[in-house]
Amino acid sequence: MLIAVNQLGFGAVVAVLALYAQSFGVSQSAIGLAIAIYGLARFLLAMPAGQLADRVGRRPALALGGVVSAVGNLVCAYAPTFPLFILGRFVAGAGAALVLIAGTVILADITTPADRGRTMAIYQGVFLFAVGVGPVPGGMLAERFGLVAPFVVYAVAGVVAAALAWFLIPETRGALADTAVAAAAPPEFAVQVRVLTAQVGFALVSLISFVSAFARTGALFNVIPVLAHDRLGLSAQRIGVGLGLASLVGLALIYPSGVLVDRYGRKVVIVPATLVSGASLVVFLLMPSYAWFLAGCVAWSLAVGVSGAAPAAYAADVAPPGMNAAAMSTYRMLADLGYVLGPIALGLITDAFGANAALATAAVLLVAVAVVFARVAPETYRV
Repeated sequence: MLIAVNQLGFGAVVAVLALYAQSFGVSQSAIGLAIAIYGLARFLLAMPAGQLADRVGRRPALALGGVVSAVGNLVCAYAPTFPLFILGRFVAGAGAALVLIAGTVILADITTPADRGRTMAIYQGVFLFAVGVGPVPGGMLAERFGLVAPFVVYAVAGVVAAALAWFLIPETRGALADTAVAAAAPPEFAVQVRVLTAQVGFALVSLISFVSAFARTGALFNVIPVLAHDRLGLSAQRIGVGLGLASLVGLALIYPSGVLVDRYGRKVVIVPATLVSGASLVVFLLMPSYAWFLAGCVAWSLAVGVSGAAPAAYAADVAPPGMNAAAMSTYRMLADLGYVLGPIALGLITDAFGANAALATAAVLLVAVAVVFARVAPETYRV
């Protein structure tokens, strides 16, 4: 419930974010900065969020995240200048870091490898559906009330999420499902992080998530909406409808993918899904019409739906007992680095060489990382 409300607000912003940033009269790379700064906040706050969840509990971290997210989006909505808008995006990203880290730590707490794929698939399905369907009302609100309306909606969603966290979410700290060993105090947080990042599987699954975030925020959220507007003349509402309706495909596949992950292993899902993500960007690169735009949206959603929560489940699998907070916050931090670099890098490539070059770059990176993961990463669980 909490993630549905919070991410519905995030999705409402997706359809208009690039166009709203463009309204300040800035370049494509500056638009990329408006997207990337949100990921930068998530990147910088990931570790502190994990430490906070360990020290004060998962529930307070969730509630605080909703409040901070609301404040940031109100600043975005009423920012008179582009720098102040950037500040609001940073604050909103900090709130998102708290919500996402605490939420995934809770899931790691209450699952075992045997049911982790399905449980995280339910969570991921709700997450992706809310983000995917959000552009539909977001685009409609922007058409009727202006580009600031989705940011106000996201602020309201943050307040509702904070209330849900504080009054309904049970505390899971101290009752970890993975603590089957004696309740000895875990190592210092920094030591836990070093232990995790030294594992080849953990490093590679974080690389998968890094490149996926790089492509999602750099291409899907930054380059593609502007390309669709400039090349095809699509309005914010039509772009939002395309991004939103396509999410139904991913939602239909998310739970079956969780079953596959728990039955046949993590790699058999992660590798093909990452390859399809790269192929979907080629569709956007070639799109001559709205039908091709919709086809690209469906292909991307298909890949995201098939992948589901497999990477997060993989990361949780390799976490030693008592290190869930360190594992999930480190995994999220490395993934969010892609959120930061994607919009800036692909924005600069677009400014210098055009949108086609940017999309081709993202597609090649996705295919390359899928091949490396397939050849090197060990399987972590199979019945």
